[in-house]
Amino acid sequence: MAEEDVQGARPHEADAVITGAEAVVGTLAECGVTACFANPGTSEMHLVTALDREPRIRSVLCLFEGVATGAADGFARMTGSPAMTLLHLGPGFMNGGANIHNARRAHSPMVNVIGDHAVSHRGVDAPLASDIAGIAGPNSRWVRSAEKSQDAGRRAVEAFLASLGPPPGPVSLILPADSAWSRGGQMFRLEERPSLRLVDQGLIEEAARAVRSARKPVLLINGSALTPRGLEAAARLDATGVKVYCDTFVGRQARGAGRFAPARMPYFAEAAIEEMTGVDLMLVAGSRPPVAFFAYPGAPSLLSPPGCRVFMLGGSESDSADTLHRMGALLDARNSPHVSDIRVAERPTGRLTPSSVGASLARHMPEGAIISDDGVTAGLPCMSATVNAAPHDWLGLTGGAIGQGMPLAVGASIARPASKTICLTGDGAGMYTVQALWTMAREKLDVVTIVFVNNSYRILKIELQRTGAGNPGPAASGMLSLADPEIDWVKLAEGMGVEAQAVSTAEAFDDALMRALSHRGPRLIAAVMPG
Repeated sequence: MAEEDVQGARPHEADAVITGAEAVVGTLAECGVTACFANPGTSEMHLVTALDREPRIRSVLCLFEGVATGAADGFARMTGSPAMTLLHLGPGFMNGGANIHNARRAHSPMVNVIGDHAVSHRGVDAPLASDIAGIAGPNSRWVRSAEKSQDAGRRAVEAFLASLGPPPGPVSLILPADSAWSRGGQMFRLEERPSLRLVDQGLIEEAARAVRSARKPVLLINGSALTPRGLEAAARLDATGVKVYCDTFVGRQARGAGRFAPARMPYFAEAAIEEMTGVDLMLVAGSRPPVAFFAYPGAPSLLSPPGCRVFMLGGSESDSADTLHRMGALLDARNSPHVSDIRVAERPTGRLTPSSVGASLARHMPEGAIISDDGVTAGLPCMSATVNAAPHDWLGLTGGAIGQGMPLAVGASIARPASKTICLTGDGAGMYTVQALWTMAREKLDVVTIVFVNNSYRILKIELQRTGAGNPGPAASGMLSLADPEIDWVKLAEGMGVEAQAVSTAEAFDDALMRALSHRGPRLIAAVMPG
């Protein structure tokens, strides 16, 4: 491909001969990348020094690659634009892979820059050598290697454009060390930015006709339909009798008083099947037809009932908010139901539970807050309790890979520093990426982390029964328990520079949350409750 053939971009006017590393970093900055979440190694040293010379990109050190990729996901969810990650060879990518999986499911744009051995060094099978393209492929929309410094800038702009899709998602740019250090590179400048696609009007008209003839239609939404603009249209459609649902876990949803709250597709398959009983038309906008998270003995994988027509109104590549507005016009959906004002919950008392934590959140979290939810079993009660709280954004565990909560909060806070970010995480999930606390302290991020401490993998206790695996004996019980020894979250947090306290009653938690939210900077509350 010739340089001028990169669609939507052109070479930078500057004639200076630069290294491949400088071409990658400079091109991404020209495209609008403003953050790099990094855990570099030897192969990335020229990228590190290139970042030192690029003031438009904020470089953030993460002590584990899973923190870097999760932070890039959180940044993208709040801005709609990709951040850059800096990962060390194939093992570095694999360490970050779980949160790249979550980002792919959230359709978050992300440019993973992966250092590789020098081209001349590949043939000696060095200890860290691996098939990086093969490793990165399953979780990347696009994978390329800049085999020469002359390729680096062009590959960088291709990566940026590919990350935006549509649909958006993570991409992987491999930069061999000799391409990074050699001169001959050139920066590229972005000329046009891709956007979500608009659904054909004829398809929307066909969907409207199907709604008019359906007995019990429902609408499943995700993507831009969960923005304030999209929810406004969803509310009007719901008022016409098309019951609106959103996916169980969503990348980002505008919530709180004054905003329409769609029903949430139940997590457990049997509950979802019961909820969908009698539905004869399921419209899907910005998502895909719902499926069960796991297979269970005697239970179906598809959650749409037998005989139900599933009508696709565009998937994650489409502007679902636009689709809903045009469909509402065809169905004469003019009036939306009343949405409530802020309801201040009463001060919770007694035993500390996820619901009482949710009540305290509803009482105290400020307008414009961001919730990063990796609470697994504890997240849903908190979500239910905050439906009429001050307006806020909720970031869900889209791919089901736990360990997302704290890294996502890092990226979200850097993307929107004026907002209070609140992380909800289980103690098991939190231990996957506990290193994020160090980054919060180093960057002085305004994040309150709430750890639900029940000293167990509680969700697995539930799933053990649902899968019919039998009653757990000593070995099985041990694999579901985080006790003996119990994790001291206060010491962990303080050891990484984050002020922390543990509480075990609803009243103590309410007081601790109020104090934490009244101060800037990172804080952690260990909410100790029965498992």
